[in-house]
Amino acid sequence: MSKEITAPVLEMQNVEKHFGGVHAIDNFSVKIEQGQIHGLIGPNGAGKTTIFNNITGIYAPDSGKILFLGKDITGSSPHKVAQLGIGRTFQNIRLFSNLSVMENVIIASGMDATYNMPQALLHTKKYTEREKHLQDKAMNLLEIVGLQDKAGERANSLPYGHQRKLEIARAMALEPKLLLLDEPAAGMNADESKELVEFVRQIRDRFDITILMIEHHMDVVTNLCDYCTVLNFGKTIAVGTPAEVKSDPEVIRAYLGGT
Repeated sequence: MSKEITAPVLEMQNVEKHFGGVHAIDNFSVKIEQGQIHGLIGPNGAGKTTIFNNITGIYAPDSGKILFLGKDITGSSPHKVAQLGIGRTFQNIRLFSNLSVMENVIIASGMDATYNMPQALLHTKKYTEREKHLQDKAMNLLEIVGLQDKAGERANSLPYGHQRKLEIARAMALEPKLLLLDEPAAGMNADESKELVEFVRQIRDRFDITILMIEHHMDVVTNLCDYCTVLNFGKTIAVGTPAEVKSDPEVIRAYLGGT
């Protein structure tokens, strides 16, 4: 009996995005299989976050296709992309700073809120049961990221590393099949980066999800990613394992500071 062939979790085919005369993404293609952690690396301005923004519907590509689990999502709205199962974090943390840690996660679970406005206003049985479900779900996620004892604290009172974990918990509240992490180790010291590597790996294994991440910390990339795509000025200059791309002469010239 032949083995069933499943579609990649994410496939981008010859995607281009221009801003005026600037080719932010230039004929970009990538294929990411289930369970992989794939890194996007390259200098500032290489087009990495623009790729995330095209996947999540913030921008629509000028050409090319984006497929998620075999479904064409090119140009879909951010809301639709999130509903389909793609979650993301941002380079600059975007929490609801004045709300509690718990409230940040509950808000992200909003698509689970199956009650309507009159039911919410009247606090019907359906409303109270669903709210209890959302609170339990949020607490479970906070336990996974080690923030259960911070549930009642304001998000902006957390240390930087904990805010990063909260942002990941909030993304996981969408129950994504694909998680996009935009520089999760930004601002972290060596010990925090090492802890992050273990944390992201645990998230991948526990939830059986696929991860695409932008990262500048090469130690994080080396210790965490299965494969990497290296960009420079919107173009792909290397694809391979972290060891392979780190030894690529063009990567060394463009990104690692070699000559």
